Amino acid sequence: MTKESQRYRIYRDHSCMIKSRRFAVSKPPQTTPCSKHSLKDDISGKVALKFKPRWRRGAGRAEREGRRWWCRMAATTYERLKLHITPEKFYVEACDDGADDVLTIDRVSTEVTLAGILYVKNNFYFSCAEQLGTIRLVAGNYLIVITKKTKIGEFFNHVIWKATDFDVLSYKKTMLHLTDIQLQDNKTFLAMLNHVLSVDGFYFSTTYDLTHTLQRLSNTSPEFQEMSLLERADQRFVWNGHLLRELSAQPEVHRFALPVLHGFITMHSCSINGKYFDWILISRRSCFRAGVRYYVRGIDSEGHAANFVETEQIVHYNGSKASFVQTRGSIPVFWSQRPNLKYKPLPQINKVANHVSRGSNTKRLGVLHVGQKLEEQDEFEKIYKNAWADNANACAKQYAGTGALKTDFTRTGKRTQLGLIMDGWNSLIRYYKNNFSDGFRQDSIDLFLGNYSVDELESHSPLSVPRDWKFLAVNQKGSEKPLEQKFATMVSSLGSGMIRYIAFDFHKECGNMRWDRLTLYFFVSTGDTWTETLAYVLFWGVASIGTFFIILYNGKDFVDAPRLVQKEKID
Repeated sequence: MTKESQRYRIYRDHSCMIKSRRFAVSKPPQTTPCSKHSLKDDISGKVALKFKPRWRRGAGRAEREGRRWWCRMAATTYERLKLHITPEKFYVEACDDGADDVLTIDRVSTEVTLAGILYVKNNFYFSCAEQLGTIRLVAGNYLIVITKKTKIGEFFNHVIWKATDFDVLSYKKTMLHLTDIQLQDNKTFLAMLNHVLSVDGFYFSTTYDLTHTLQRLSNTSPEFQEMSLLERADQRFVWNGHLLRELSAQPEVHRFALPVLHGFITMHSCSINGKYFDWILISRRSCFRAGVRYYVRGIDSEGHAANFVETEQIVHYNGSKASFVQTRGSIPVFWSQRPNLKYKPLPQINKVANHVSRGSNTKRLGVLHVGQKLEEQDEFEKIYKNAWADNANACAKQYAGTGALKTDFTRTGKRTQLGLIMDGWNSLIRYYKNNFSDGFRQDSIDLFLGNYSVDELESHSPLSVPRDWKFLAVNQKGSEKPLEQKFATMVSSLGSGMIRYIAFDFHKECGNMRWDRLTLYFFVSTGDTWTETLAYVLFWGVASIGTFFIILYNGKDFVDAPRLVQKEKID
């Protein structure tokens, strides 16, 4: 088959498909006023089709119906995809009823094209829910896909999904082109991506715009309703916006580009006074100035508040809809706060606003009778309080690393002993994470959101941080041999027989230890007289206390700080 006949066959197949949907097209390769086609040959000589309709005024009924159908399709994304993997390309095949589009991603040139026919032999494929996007790391580009999803529910005849599992696929077939340091950095970056993807709370819909509130959607133009989900989405809440940057530049592939929300969504079918209605709670976490608890505070120069969350309550009853929106975020002034090993209790948060909004929507829609209070409806009150507690837990885990505090009071209206114990436990976990793991967590978020872009040609690794005099005894590979030698020299110079230094590798010695048989012993090497023993105890007591205060005084140097984006410069 010649290239010209192959080109005609692909064009012909699409023409047949278009005619069946009442599109007005003419024979190839001419272009009519109401349609625009472009053909582009790729490196292998195969043909990729790009199609974008252009509509004329005064069109007939069939063409107007075709326009409405195409606009409805353009405003949605494909729900079922199949990913074909070959050594040269990724093929993302749309498997929805009536769909025959194939997104082709070249693993060498990274070019993205759209084709209508798929001829692939000897390929490996698996079903994927949606593609999250692509990201560049040290080894090259990676494709991130959603492999598992859970149905949360439906409202307004739209299905809402929660992404539960992901896969990160490398464009490169080998890592032999990387040095040892680059391999380690690439491994760390992959761990950062997997950390973000492991945090619960990614939601999406292929037919509904989750990034906008009902108020915003009700005040839009028909042209806005006809835009693709990616084009019309509120970019504040598109957490994979950076990953979709290549697809966003090509409108013809927008049906493969799915905006994903990070936050919390719950839906409940409720009944009050024999009236059945849907109650929905949606929290949208902003991707602007997002981060962990201490390293992102206040606002930036563009006015984005740190860890901003928009929460919407929706009541749907008898065809009518009501919405109540609340927002929260860091104090909107320029300020910062850094962990320094000192314990910082949480400030009290005003929770009155949540409960003020409880009855507003149901009263407006006529669910409640005159004089009735929502607090008197025990069944709904329980659903309402538990949903808000679950929402608080989800949002707190996303930025603080643990569940929210005092959720026992939110659920039951009173403090419980179990709640106090859980608050104490969560406070300890937060203290550890804030001081010893939040730097990695902040770097993970900055990498995922595009606040930091990996440059594989960069000579200096951004993950290696120079240390001052307090860390000179430990080299950059983490070896403690220099530290061991310095301690041995210092102890031997004392010339005291009662002070001995014994070095051992803790991880090596304890690697195969049976912890169920562990017994802890404490030995004190004493001298011949009580004065020598006292001197021994005083020496090590003073050394321990001095070390503690040195670490505490230089607390900021010992905490795990972000390495990819210098927060001090941003603040």
